[in-house]
Amino acid sequence: MNIFKDNEHYSTGFQLDRDTLLTQVKYNNDGLVPAIAQQYDTKEVLMLAWMNAEALRETLQTGRVCYWSRSRNAFWRKGESSGQVQVLKSARIDCDGDTLLLEVDQTGPACHTGRRHCFFYKFDGNQVVIDGDVMIPPDELYK
Repeated sequence: MNIFKDNEHYSTGFQLDRDTLLTQVKYNNDGLVPAIAQQYDTKEVLMLAWMNAEALRETLQTGRVCYWSRSRNAFWRKGESSGQVQVLKSARIDCDGDTLLLEVDQTGPACHTGRRHCFFYKFDGNQVVIDGDVMIPPDELYK
């Protein structure tokens, strides 16, 4: 059964059971799925992180975004140490079931560098330009 393929012909408004769909999410070999965080009102792409099944369920249940930190091998509840939380406004999954889009309300910077978003390296011809100012220096952000 491929819930995504089986239901792609339905029109707007068709409903699926959330728990059934969650069993069909395509996690990678490490049990993770990429999650793109986007500011809900401006549509600004903030960051990409990873979620396992537990982090996804927690996020959907609590409305506060929880990721899986690959470097710490632990849950990462956004804003736990910095205070810069992400409140979930809506969650989507792509047509293949292998990527999440989280529309969030981000408090302050989303990036560990203290910038609003993580995509501040901008390709510009033969150069790469820093395109985003530090809002809060990391040493202040992570006191």
